[in-house]
Amino acid sequence: MNRLVVTVLGIVAAVGGSAVVFIGINKLFDLTEERYPLYSAIAGGLLSGGVFYLLWGNRMLESPVLVTILAIIIGAALGYALGIFEPSTQRLAVGIGGGAALGLLLGIFAADSSGEGETAIAGILPSIDPVGIIVGILIGAGLGFLIWVISGRKPELMIPRMAMGLALGWLLGAWMAAELTGSRAEALIVAVVLGGLVGAAAGGRSRPDQVRRADIALGSRKYIFLTPALVFVGAALVIPLLRTIWLGFLTGNPRELTWTGLTNYADIFSDPGIIDFSGAGDIIGSRLFWLAVFLLVVGTVVGRVLGQRVGTGFSVNSGSLSLLTGGVILFGFAVFTAIRGTIPNNLWWIFSVIIFAVSLGLAVAVLADRARGENIAKSLIFLPMAISFVGASVIWRLIYVARPPQDPQTGVFNSLWVMLGEWSNSGLAKTLVSLVLLAIIAALAYLAWRGWQAEANAIVAGSAAIIVVLGWLVFRFLGPGLGGFETSEVTGEIVAAPVLFIQEGPWNNFWLMVVFIWIQTGFAMVIFSAAIKAVPEDLLEAARIDGATESQTFWRVTVPQIFPTIGVVVTTLIVQTLKIFDIPKVMTNGNFDTQVLANEMWERAFTQLNFGLGSAVAVVLFVAVLPVMAMNIRRMQRERLG
Repeated sequence: MNRLVVTVLGIVAAVGGSAVVFIGINKLFDLTEERYPLYSAIAGGLLSGGVFYLLWGNRMLESPVLVTILAIIIGAALGYALGIFEPSTQRLAVGIGGGAALGLLLGIFAADSSGEGETAIAGILPSIDPVGIIVGILIGAGLGFLIWVISGRKPELMIPRMAMGLALGWLLGAWMAAELTGSRAEALIVAVVLGGLVGAAAGGRSRPDQVRRADIALGSRKYIFLTPALVFVGAALVIPLLRTIWLGFLTGNPRELTWTGLTNYADIFSDPGIIDFSGAGDIIGSRLFWLAVFLLVVGTVVGRVLGQRVGTGFSVNSGSLSLLTGGVILFGFAVFTAIRGTIPNNLWWIFSVIIFAVSLGLAVAVLADRARGENIAKSLIFLPMAISFVGASVIWRLIYVARPPQDPQTGVFNSLWVMLGEWSNSGLAKTLVSLVLLAIIAALAYLAWRGWQAEANAIVAGSAAIIVVLGWLVFRFLGPGLGGFETSEVTGEIVAAPVLFIQEGPWNNFWLMVVFIWIQTGFAMVIFSAAIKAVPEDLLEAARIDGATESQTFWRVTVPQIFPTIGVVVTTLIVQTLKIFDIPKVMTNGNFDTQVLANEMWERAFTQLNFGLGSAVAVVLFVAVLPVMAMNIRRMQRERLG
């Protein structure tokens, strides 16, 4: 109950505080036209107090309460003076003087390193380095001149632009790039000069006239609405991104980071745990590879033969496409089971999730469209989307669990697998199961024959594929056996042999992907279903009148119409898959060769406390996502223009 009360009070305080701030800022800018000195004083006090409050929050000040109050007073006085004085020389002198006073306050109360452990205060007293200062000033001068040129080369803006550029350059060279082990005198010099330059940038601008003040009051509204969002994006995204990129060039523990350049990135791509090509030679020798080649060849032949029937070079239909897709899947699995490491694992995730989630989602959307019980079927398939990745991982761990061979299996898959093994070693069960499978094969053969007569290639291809699978099952049952069993080398008895779905690599990676596919199939289905229902009925009816079969109508009318939607689903799944973290973390914690980039970043940064390498992995992950996001943005722009 107490937590609920605290939560409610927090929500009320947040909403109320936001409302007060929003209204207060609007009222503040209303002062610009009639009471400009008061507006300038309040703005100066808020800006000064905000800067010193940030320093206080980062434990960079001694006596922070007193210092922040003094900063607000000095800032308000400086703002009031700038709101009154009009001559440029007076304003410049007031700005430099007020900024130097704030800098002096900072230099006096800047925190020196003291304390130990959690009570330690980080020192910010810089040691003056002439080389760093000169380089910083040159950079700042160039930056200020560039900003002045971009802003139109107005003479009245030259001093404030150059002063702000020099202030940034001085901050970079004299403070940020300096060793924070200097004396109080050095801190005073650096802070006073910095404050004077910032004050010169503020005082170098002319006092706005009545028209300019009215423009400030009117133009401020857009910034009032945009600033909270920009601050949130900057604080939650831009600043952490820049800091992560910077940390990627450093190494060591969090308290002793040193510059190492591209060493972390070299370590990423040379670490066999992250990418290992030693097994690449096994790809060609694997059964998966040659089965993939067989399916690709057969799919190509089928597509060519069917294409010649309809007068095209190649026919894209359910038969040829299913064979080609099966060949691509097996080829991808042959590659990813041979090339191991964190990066190949992520690529395998993308490959499998895109193919299976998109294919299954599209298939369900098509089959359930306008069918009886459509809403119930789609609701059941979409239901996993309501489960968190952590919850889904816990559920599937129970499904995959493997107990010792001598104990009863509680995992769903292993229970079925061991039961099949028992049937394979039972004469009566083996015979009954084989007869049932043969009966199903006969029915499917008849269905395929009728489909061939009706030129329903989808029915023929689907029936043939199932017949091949069932025929293999019959062969296994009647021959070497099927299921979870093995012969004990000690006693010669038949014992259970459960599958270690999570522990046995490299296929344990795919069993983890199944969890994500299970969740995302519902997402793809809902999007595709909406897109299919939006296809104009006139196009479908025209295709049927022209003699197109349902399969031809789907592949040549429906799919081109929903292709932009397929692109949206694919890019969304790629981004989500690249960032996958929860499922590997919960199910294996990256063990058993199931590591992915997000979990690798976590382990390096927060377990091994190697923030440099962890940040470098994060940057690699960010760069990997960028092309996908760029393609998505360009696609949306084309749709908007089109």
